[in-house]
Amino acid sequence: MSYKAKIDEMRGELRVMNKAIPDTTKGFGALTRTVHDGGVLDAKTKEFIAVGMAIVQRCEPCILFHVEALMKAGATREELGDVLSMAIQMSGGPGLMYAGRALACWDELAAG
Repeated sequence: MSYKAKIDEMRGELRVMNKAIPDTTKGFGALTRTVHDGGVLDAKTKEFIAVGMAIVQRCEPCILFHVEALMKAGATREELGDVLSMAIQMSGGPGLMYAGRALACWDELAAG
């Protein structure tokens, strides 16, 4: 399955969950908007942090969503590479494997 297809599938699953537990997902959405819209860091920097954390936490759906968001925020592949290096340094071998997925996702989405 392509990374784009995985992103689309996860969005579909989240839509179903939003209907099942709307109060929870609305609360999480409000938290997300507050974090993204507030503070002194720009959106791209926040997405770099999110990708690094997603790699360390080994959350593939999170990695894919935040790689996509990084592209929309204007990040470059080289900048992502720096984040991947830091995530690998902080999480060792497992981080290396998930960083590979992040880079493959970037490359697939960039190719269209």
